Amino acid sequence: MAIPTQLTELTGRWQGPNSLWLTPSEPVRESLATAVCQPVAQGKFFELRYTWADGGQPQEGVLLLGQSQEQLDAAWVDSWHMQDSMMHCSGSAADGIVSVQGSYAAPPSPDWGWRITLQPDSNEQFRLIMHNITPDGDEMVAVEAVFTREA
Repeated sequence: MAIPTQLTELTGRWQGPNSLWLTPSEPVRESLATAVCQPVAQGKFFELRYTWADGGQPQEGVLLLGQSQEQLDAAWVDSWHMQDSMMHCSGSAADGIVSVQGSYAAPPSPDWGWRITLQPDSNEQFRLIMHNITPDGDEMVAVEAVFTREA
């Protein structure tokens, strides 16, 4: 099955501000982010490759999305958030918004959830938003990058 239209419309090069919140009580950490979005594997999957920084240290991540039947599947890696692990996620694309969710171990606590949303604001701007989800289901914004299409 083809990738959702809302993803193919993001094809191109992007840049914009990235905000990172470690906890709601700590100050936001801001940096410049870039993204390259493109169909891959003969258009059967979609790749969002991005860069950002924390404390002046360059970071990068990749979100690979594919759709089988009505389910959207994703694999996510990020040099800062995931270190040497890969998160597998699933979700949906509806009303122009793509949302996938996975989980990660947080010993000695139960696993925490992580939701990644791609939200187009217009043909020239989209948001990459990541939420941390406690074992009790409380959600906190962890990352928001607002990307504008490069000329």
